[in-house]
Amino acid sequence: MIDIKLIRETPERIIQLLSNKGFDCSTEIDSVIRLDRERREILGDVESAKAEQNKLSKEFPKLKREGGDVSALQAELNGLKEKIRAAELKLRDVGNELDNIMHRLPNPPDEDLTPGGKENNEPIRYYGGPLELDFPPSNHVDLCTDLGLIDYPRGAKLAGSGFWIYRGLGAQLEWALLSYFIDTHIADGYEFLLVPHMLEYECGFTAGQFPKFEDEDYWIENPSDNRRHYMLPTAESALVSLHRDEILQESDLPKKYISYTPCFRREAGTYGADERGMVRGHQFNKVEMVQFTTPEGSDAAFDELVGKAEALLAGLKFHFRTVKLAAGDCSPAMSRTYDIEILIPSMNGYKEVSSVSNAREYQSRRGQMRFKRGAGGKTEFMHTLNGSGLATSRVLPALVEQNQQKDGSVIVPEVLRKYLGGLELIPPRGV
Repeated sequence: MIDIKLIRETPERIIQLLSNKGFDCSTEIDSVIRLDRERREILGDVESAKAEQNKLSKEFPKLKREGGDVSALQAELNGLKEKIRAAELKLRDVGNELDNIMHRLPNPPDEDLTPGGKENNEPIRYYGGPLELDFPPSNHVDLCTDLGLIDYPRGAKLAGSGFWIYRGLGAQLEWALLSYFIDTHIADGYEFLLVPHMLEYECGFTAGQFPKFEDEDYWIENPSDNRRHYMLPTAESALVSLHRDEILQESDLPKKYISYTPCFRREAGTYGADERGMVRGHQFNKVEMVQFTTPEGSDAAFDELVGKAEALLAGLKFHFRTVKLAAGDCSPAMSRTYDIEILIPSMNGYKEVSSVSNAREYQSRRGQMRFKRGAGGKTEFMHTLNGSGLATSRVLPALVEQNQQKDGSVIVPEVLRKYLGGLELIPPRGV
């Protein structure tokens, strides 16, 4: 959530930044300013009326003891009581209207981001060279099918389109990737958590996904106790709420967490035929990184998360690039985002396997996540950051395509071999 002081003091700057992100919020900002002014005026009236009420309440017993006529005073007190009640009802309505607008305003992008959408994204570095093969390459769908790694038809039979089954060495390879990611993060000092896969609404609100994107998730209702959960679209939804409604000490920061979860998305099936196989599905596996930092530690934390995602792919010897997203391609909850994109040759381009983002204090304001400076210091909002470290549904396709051999076999990256009993090569079936 945006700091309302920024809207109050620099409305034109906020309007411009949100415009850079593709949101025309001038009407909403005008409404925020009007409602904020009205709310403060009502608060002032309520405080004045309560002060007068307290004053008269002290006079009432004295006048009564002296045998004076208290009827006029009682009428005045009754009038003040009714005035306060009406003002508090109005304050509630104005506050709800203000909150409804504030909760839907996106996070302003950092000022160094290029305005506009994905057409203005900027690749800032590349790792490795393009794939060069001396034979006609196969695509990942055929490779995974021919090698018996993925069973697409039976996945669809069990759950419909957008689902698949990892089989045999495919399941082992998927688990090897996840183990490699997790072991690397633990060695880097991140705490490993296994979080619930079903979350309550407040988690999505804190992350900035709700109320705007409430319809994009899978929801589960329990009629026996009226509880309603959604299936997490990313572990960020859970991890970023770990310290909701808490005040940490400055010495506690930074907090560094990772979690492995399956991720559930309703978006699959709305994209082109080129994104077939496991490149975009309703369920996929991912290891997520999240940090809670001080404001001054925020930029360094962002660089660290980007570097960690790059290092995982470099360890797999993949060709990839890092892209600085334009303001309009950052999600509504984020101030800046870098995507790490991996080359999938059959798709004639790069696909995102990690998205590293800095929410600044946007999520912390929504979740009231704060820290205290030193002994007796002031309380401030933490900064929250997240990054995929990594999602496997595009790593595995890139792995089989970039490591395929002329005979249809696939070389196993060296960093994964210890998780596969030393296996160096996935041979064609029947060999």
